Amino acid sequence: MDEDVLSDVEGDEEVQQEGLGEEEAQACSLTQETITQGLSLLCRTGNGLGHAFVKLDLKDKRLNDIAAISSYIHLRFLDVSKNRLTDLSPLASLTQLLWLKVDNNAVACFKGQPFAQLTYLQWLSMAVNKLTELGGLVGPALESLNLTGNSIQKLTGLQSACFANLVTLELRGNQLDTTDGINLPNLRQLYLAQNVIKRLEGLGRLERLTTLHLRDNQLDSLNGLSPNMKCLQYLNVRGNVILDENALQSLGLVSKSLRALILSENPLVETTDYRMWVLILLPKLERIDKDPVSPEERTEAWERIKERKEEEIPEP
Repeated sequence: MDEDVLSDVEGDEEVQQEGLGEEEAQACSLTQETITQGLSLLCRTGNGLGHAFVKLDLKDKRLNDIAAISSYIHLRFLDVSKNRLTDLSPLASLTQLLWLKVDNNAVACFKGQPFAQLTYLQWLSMAVNKLTELGGLVGPALESLNLTGNSIQKLTGLQSACFANLVTLELRGNQLDTTDGINLPNLRQLYLAQNVIKRLEGLGRLERLTTLHLRDNQLDSLNGLSPNMKCLQYLNVRGNVILDENALQSLGLVSKSLRALILSENPLVETTDYRMWVLILLPKLERIDKDPVSPEERTEAWERIKERKEEEIPEP
């Protein structure tokens, strides 16, 4: 397995909020001079007969208006993060965009925004904005979507018809109380840390999911895991409120594929034998929390499994 997928470094799930101090200069509109300074990466245009700059960096320019960008139709990579934008509609003419970063702005909703026109967009990050819901967002070519650090309470509109190619979805640091609403059979990685999730629902639709990150939520049970999740390899439920082994019974439904389970900072781990109990339930695990499963642990787990099976055999 990919070591990056297995990582659980302290602090790597913290949502970074960057506020604007009162002492900062007033916001301003985008000018041609600012655009010229930020352009780079000269490439051939679509017809192959001309050249144009396709990358534009407008990060941290105090912008509240980017109307001047609309004529730069050959742009493929655009960074407008750390500004004061509420309206992205000038991007509608940038139909060649592949990559768009809008982190740390003030966009409050997707309705009226240009995403229906950005049919080639593959990577979108709108972390730390003011989004409350997803209505109006479409992304037929999107492969990665980052909505970390917003105020989203419900997941609506995440249907495979609108996001057929989406493989990575980040919703860390929002206000979700359930996993329901994600109908994306092709999704591979789902990051939901730092929400207020109390229920696992609708996960049976995520048949190709390999990574599920639920750190720092309010789960007291893993009921809701589904046998349809036949590809799940990594599950992180660190920092929840799981009290005992009975709350983990549903892990048996994903025992054939699961290879790493992060349970630290749950009340359960105060017991001395939770690792062995988990291994009996999931004998193919390679790692529990930060420590790999030792050969001795695995041998003992198999012996206990064998003993249990023998006890279940009725006497003749």
